[in-house]
Amino acid sequence: MGRMNVARDLAPALTRAAKQFPAVTLTGPRQSGKSTLCRIAFPDHPHVNLESPDVRLFAREDPRGFLRQYRDGAILDEVQRAPDLLSYLQGLIDADPEPGRWILTGSQNFSLRASISQSLAGRTAVKHLLPLSRAEVLRFPRPPETLEDTLLTGGYPRILDQGFNPSEWLRDYVATYVERDVRAVKRVGDLTTFQRFLELCAGRSAQLLNLSSLATDCGVSQPTAKAWMSVLETSFILFPLRAFHANTRKRLVKMPKLHFFDTGLLCWLLGIREPEQLRAHPLRGPIFETWVVSEIAKRCQHCDAPYRLSFYRDRDGAEIDLIADRASHLALIEAKSAETASPVLWKGIRRVRRHFPTGSELPGLTVYGGEDNWTIADDRLISWREWHRTTW
Repeated sequence: MGRMNVARDLAPALTRAAKQFPAVTLTGPRQSGKSTLCRIAFPDHPHVNLESPDVRLFAREDPRGFLRQYRDGAILDEVQRAPDLLSYLQGLIDADPEPGRWILTGSQNFSLRASISQSLAGRTAVKHLLPLSRAEVLRFPRPPETLEDTLLTGGYPRILDQGFNPSEWLRDYVATYVERDVRAVKRVGDLTTFQRFLELCAGRSAQLLNLSSLATDCGVSQPTAKAWMSVLETSFILFPLRAFHANTRKRLVKMPKLHFFDTGLLCWLLGIREPEQLRAHPLRGPIFETWVVSEIAKRCQHCDAPYRLSFYRDRDGAEIDLIADRASHLALIEAKSAETASPVLWKGIRRVRRHFPTGSELPGLTVYGGEDNWTIADDRLISWREWHRTTW
């Protein structure tokens, strides 16, 4: 099966950045589609893959000679594999700062970020390509049709493109991530325990992040758990959703919530291999919540959407899964995996809304696992099928 050139939502922002900066750096998790996107967006640039041992050796041993081959610029893939190259690239950019000459990609964000801040600060725009959003998944010829298949498949392009079994592909993905990317990080010594840590994180998706509890359950120190959490964040496996803070009179929870960027990976780590397992799984609700939140996180990264994301929970038990904060207003968003439409699904939104000043513009959206859409006053009940098209 040939590779599909499916349009990515980040493409317009990427090409805009290339008109303003001498270099554009595209980071994201391994296999999120960075190379394919860059080749489509910049078809006239030579493509150089530093994962190839001979190319990497040349770049490391003779960086000036290596870069001399590409006087008009190039796409340098997995540039973190030759980090010293960026120092030499800095000189070329300073000598000729023409926009869009250099397109850099990297999946090991923890090493790449340090190299960029040292060598290319102010010279490169940095963009993040996450796994496919639901809108992007639907551009493939045979996208998953049910909610369970959607959550289980996730958004790594190769699965959709090549029709791979998600469980088999993700098994190899996790092994490659742990054995290659994580092994390269000095803060991670015991890879077996790290994988156990990753699985424990999966069991806590859509829950408050308690590092002390996580460290105890994994049998590592709290500083180790904190360092490992940083590795997972900077390699775009998961992200903390901050707690909402405002001048309300309620005592608000301050711990962040944990979410994964990809529910396919999340399901695999939880041992879910078939859609039938997901229908009655005890973590179906948290997995669905993570999907709803990650869809908005992808929209923020890929479309330059100006949202600040948080969740609301106070000490009295009032909570909402997501608050999307724009300059003009807040939107209160709840995720409910139930398939039956009912006004009870708005209960959490209406309780939290009472804690905000009267007159605040606070539209409520409940995304649920059913098929119908309802609107009553300021509240909307939105089918999971329509979530990617929803605006507020």
